[in-house]
Amino acid sequence: MREYFPILFVGAVAGVFSLIFLLAWLRELRTKTAPDFDRNIPDGEIVRRLLKYALPYKKEFALVLAVMLASIAYELASPLIMGRVEELIKDRFEPSVLLRWVALYACMLLVSMACTYLQSILLQKTGQKILSALRQDLFTHIESLSHDQLNKIPVGKLVTRVANDTNAISMVFTNVLVNMARNAFIVLGVLGAMLLLNYALTLMILCFVPFLVLFTVIFRKFTRKVHRVVKDRTTDLNTFLSENLSGIKITQIFNQEERKLGDFLSKSDALKKAKQNQIFVFGIFRPMVYMLYVSSILCLFYLGGKGYIQDTVFLGQVMTSGTIVSFYMYISKFFNPIQTLAEQFNMLQSAFASAEKIFSVFDLEPEVADAPDAVELDHIRGEIEFEDVWFAYEPGEWVLKGVSFHVDARQTAAFVGATGSGKTTILSLLCRNYDIQKGRILIDGQDIRTIKLSSLRRQFGQMLQDVFLFSGTIRSNIVLREEGFTDEEIWSACQYVNADAFIGRLDQGLDEEVRERGGNFSAGQRQLLSFVRTILHKPAVMILDEATANIDTETELLIQASLEKLRSIGTMLIVAHRLSTIQHADQIIVLSHGEIVERGSHQELLAKKGRYYQLYTLQFNKEKLLGA
Repeated sequence: MREYFPILFVGAVAGVFSLIFLLAWLRELRTKTAPDFDRNIPDGEIVRRLLKYALPYKKEFALVLAVMLASIAYELASPLIMGRVEELIKDRFEPSVLLRWVALYACMLLVSMACTYLQSILLQKTGQKILSALRQDLFTHIESLSHDQLNKIPVGKLVTRVANDTNAISMVFTNVLVNMARNAFIVLGVLGAMLLLNYALTLMILCFVPFLVLFTVIFRKFTRKVHRVVKDRTTDLNTFLSENLSGIKITQIFNQEERKLGDFLSKSDALKKAKQNQIFVFGIFRPMVYMLYVSSILCLFYLGGKGYIQDTVFLGQVMTSGTIVSFYMYISKFFNPIQTLAEQFNMLQSAFASAEKIFSVFDLEPEVADAPDAVELDHIRGEIEFEDVWFAYEPGEWVLKGVSFHVDARQTAAFVGATGSGKTTILSLLCRNYDIQKGRILIDGQDIRTIKLSSLRRQFGQMLQDVFLFSGTIRSNIVLREEGFTDEEIWSACQYVNADAFIGRLDQGLDEEVRERGGNFSAGQRQLLSFVRTILHKPAVMILDEATANIDTETELLIQASLEKLRSIGTMLIVAHRLSTIQHADQIIVLSHGEIVERGSHQELLAKKGRYYQLYTLQFNKEKLLGA
């Protein structure tokens, strides 16, 4: 019994480490984490949802499996060949026999290398297709979210989900799953080969497996947690960069570079600490697996060496030198895949943490969506009616309170009132950027909630104060990459709003480059491009929300003349603080604190000498004072 004390001592050391890790795991289970936007998703559900993207490529994965099994044959046969070579050298050395075994070994090695190469090519191509499909679905789903939902989620978080997190998941299909399957097959194959070769030594090796399973289960929780923190800190940093790089001009204007640098360093330091914790956790797990590997090798050499390298009996089975050599290689091939599985396990936890983030976005149900029986609209006259509409961005904080009005087709209606009175909200509700809480909004007598969103929004042309231009060219920003518009039609629209003057002076004309957000154009030029874009698509209803605020007086007069022509084409809804621009509207609706307080034409409202009269008089006196 005394001769087995070294083996028992090794087992005791492994048991002590297991007890320490088990106590740490139990302590971690009691730790409660605060709920976040991203929910925790069970591994089974993650796998099920990821497999949905892999199933269309089951033939490719089946081919990879076949190639993988061919390469595994080398892993299983090579230790037996080396053991045979050892027996040849020990017993009776014959060069011709040795050369045959070496040639067999070399051929199997070449086949294994070719299979590994082919496997990598197939996986990369398939993985990229899966990644593309996942990104497309995620981007499409984000596009379907309502304005309110998009306002609540930082842009940097969504960018991280589409760019970074999908990359982490792609590793599952291009590397992790197949390699884990390969290593699992190798472990099972090696285990079977060892049992056939010497079951007693195999049982000794298997004594280390329970410790390995325990370490894996315990560290699974720790690795998932640290990966979640890394993903969160990466998102925080990307969100900070997205916001502050967009607003860097404000930072420079107010000389706040040092403070913003401090904020950036704080976010960066948080990410560094999270990554250090990730490395620390894996830095414990991997050495523990290696410790079990070294311990099994020591036990093997101890049992083989105590017989003075002669044939030794262990649990009734003889251990020859060839057996020792083969088992030494088999132990390496048994634990190397397990150590690789540990690395793959680490990558898998990273991918699952990313999958949680991505599927949390997928699980956001769009607040504004098509009804099951929603209909298409080919064309509308443009008759608009609000019936007792109530709306609040936040529960109980009403922005609109029982608003009711009617605008005939091809009529021009203007909305005026103080900031926060609900003017822009009315226009936003009409396009169903938000859904109302009470009442109805009708287009040509039909509730807009019964119309498909894409069909409804196609009827509107919106010209807003804050114009957004995409990177590309002037042409692509005007036509929005839709086919069917000729250069003559585009230039005709440009001339309609006097945009042809500045476009004609550009070197490339319509093909002039537009940088990010249109930063190489003035605010007025961006607004003119917005007018061209809207007019070219010939909407049935035109919405102008402070659309002339950033345009000089001369250009505004030219645009006003163009809009007069459009009044006969479709319905026009205008929000403007410059009351002089809405004097010719068919009706003017005055809002205050979410309610309609006055309604009528310009002259009718002036005659009432009510709220509109006060606003007009104040603005007239202000302009007169500035003119003086």
